[in-house]
Amino acid sequence: MPQRHQRRKLLQTPGLWKAAELGTCRRPILPTGFADLDRALSGGWPVGTLIELLTEPCGIGEFRLLMPALLALDGSRRILLVAPPYIPYAPAFMRHGLDVSRLLVVHCRRPDDVLWTVEQALRSKVCAAVLAWVGATDERSLRRLQLAAEGTDAWIVVFRPSRFGKQRSPAALRMMLQPGARADMHVHILKYRGGRPQVFRVDIGTG
Repeated sequence: MPQRHQRRKLLQTPGLWKAAELGTCRRPILPTGFADLDRALSGGWPVGTLIELLTEPCGIGEFRLLMPALLALDGSRRILLVAPPYIPYAPAFMRHGLDVSRLLVVHCRRPDDVLWTVEQALRSKVCAAVLAWVGATDERSLRRLQLAAEGTDAWIVVFRPSRFGKQRSPAALRMMLQPGARADMHVHILKYRGGRPQVFRVDIGTG
């Protein structure tokens, strides 16, 4: 009886994902703009949950991969960039048609400030997307971000160096990005709820 009670209590834990619910409880999705990636992700980027993109070095075309989704977001809400490793190049965003007045950039002095800023942004519900560059941190801190993301309608993406790929992560979607040819990117899906690990190329263009 104690074991049955503990099992019942565990199954009632908020945010617990159950395999039996696959296909009956779908999260909102945001089309990626790339047919192969949409198929691999069952329609697009999951919304209201933590997405982790592992890449090194920075600047291999991440924004070209994310740009179609950024353009598809609610135009009345902000896009927050937390601790980007370089100053975002406004003309490049404008060339793609993104209204740069929607962009907010927050620079942080300490790693803890990055996590705190993301949590506060998610609680405020004023951002359509929160993109954050997170370095060394523990699973517990990432889980806090995942819990903060639950129940929101925001698109949450954290970038981390690829060397953290072997660490455990609570992210619902975890991908490794590697540069390919000039207009290609190698996408490794490491973890995806309801999906399977796979590797393929995405033509991200040169714009």
